[in-house]
Amino acid sequence: MNHPEAISLLSELIATPSLSRQEEGTAAIIYDRLQCRGASPMRFRNNVYALSDGFDRSRPTLLLNSHHDTVKPAATYTRDPFTPSIEGDRLYGLGSNDAGASAVALTEVFIELRKASLPFNLLLAITAEEEVGGENGMRAFLPHIQEQGITVSCAIVGEPTGMQGAIAERGLVVLDCETQGVTGHAARGEGINAIYRAMSDIGHLRDFRFPKESEILGPISVNITQINAGWQHNAIPDKCNWVVDIRTTDAFSNEETVGLLRETVEYSTLTPRSTRVRASVIDKSHPLVKAATELGCETFVSPTTSDMSLMYDFPSLKIGPGQSSRSHSADEFVLISEIDAAIPLYRRLIESLSL
Repeated sequence: MNHPEAISLLSELIATPSLSRQEEGTAAIIYDRLQCRGASPMRFRNNVYALSDGFDRSRPTLLLNSHHDTVKPAATYTRDPFTPSIEGDRLYGLGSNDAGASAVALTEVFIELRKASLPFNLLLAITAEEEVGGENGMRAFLPHIQEQGITVSCAIVGEPTGMQGAIAERGLVVLDCETQGVTGHAARGEGINAIYRAMSDIGHLRDFRFPKESEILGPISVNITQINAGWQHNAIPDKCNWVVDIRTTDAFSNEETVGLLRETVEYSTLTPRSTRVRASVIDKSHPLVKAATELGCETFVSPTTSDMSLMYDFPSLKIGPGQSSRSHSADEFVLISEIDAAIPLYRRLIESLSL
């Protein structure tokens, strides 16, 4: 164990339940730990952040971000999810891998570098509600720091990637669709069957091809995932409700994507639940990506969504210790050696960066 402070902090976070929207306890722990180690932390709701010494708003600012909320523990846990336990190289506990390991590693690096002479500012932000895309997490934090006159130039987002660099992730739009018909008696074949109309529009969506594709993310995926209609066997249904899952790309904005699909259907109304979860792509020529690849990190397209999707105004690179396959799983764990390797790699990445 080369970084006992980081492991100690992670153990304390595991032992303090921090389900999304219930992160008061872990926010207090992170705040106190930063303060005890000489930083000057601030707290906005359950988001804890700190600025490097001599913060200069005229210089670029690198955001170091991860989250301290967790999903609910899986029902198949065989051990107490809130009891941190070390067995060999493994540290078990809810949130250990996603994304506690990244949060404590970035916190440790920030403490090490907050007084360093760098050509840019550091902004550490360990934020809340990432797992639910909540209104009090990154969605609130970014406007808050903008009100403080802080402009982020780019970001390192800590998530379990095996310390490889995720340069892109898809966005998400969920459509609630409604198709109207006219009810009638099934025996007489009266009315207009809303299911048949919905089937026609579903066929249009299934066959639709967007006029262009993302160079990195490929085609937009459109899948019908739920359908509901009718109330009894002998009545023609006059309404059919169905749901569409869309994984968007940078080829079109979420709003443009919805607009193109609306033009494709004939009978149905398509209503997005939200368009805020956008695709995220950072150019391979960006200094963050170049610095990471020069340190031996491979780049890839992430299959999962993170708070990168809310960082509309600046590029971000997702990279952190742990493995995505362990996230949200029963008996979640992270390797201590993964954290020990991540801290110096994060440090070299930041120190070699030129913004």
